[in-house]
Amino acid sequence: MAEVRIDKYLWAIRAFKTRTDATDACKGGKVKIGQVNAKPSKAVQPGDVIQVRKGSVTFTYKVVQPTEHRVGAKLVPQFAENLTPQAELEKLRAPVESFFFTRDRGAGRPTKKDRREIEQVWDAIDFNDIPDDVAAHFGLTDEEQ
Repeated sequence: MAEVRIDKYLWAIRAFKTRTDATDACKGGKVKIGQVNAKPSKAVQPGDVIQVRKGSVTFTYKVVQPTEHRVGAKLVPQFAENLTPQAELEKLRAPVESFFFTRDRGAGRPTKKDRREIEQVWDAIDFNDIPDDVAAHFGLTDEEQ
């Protein structure tokens, strides 16, 4: 088979929705072949191990057979073996830790007074004093609190 570019391959095995996304990931240093950053034009060979970082998760794939034609989800195992460790996959289920202050739609930007009130609420929160039941729910140990 002819050489297959890594951006085409990652698109074909459904690691990315579009080839442009795959190309941008390669250019951004988020794709590696054997611990080396891969340019979008890098050719893949059977046996290559590819690491793709998406957000906080690093997916690992082994090239079984190169393809440049997008395949159905059920056929992906014929072309790529998913070697992603379970610890990485668990990051997908991790709760997102953030605070959202809601504002009515059309209310515009917070005023100076609003910002002061938001800062007062934020400063009043003691993140070191997490109740045991909440810590257990999020899987935090005593060292992480």
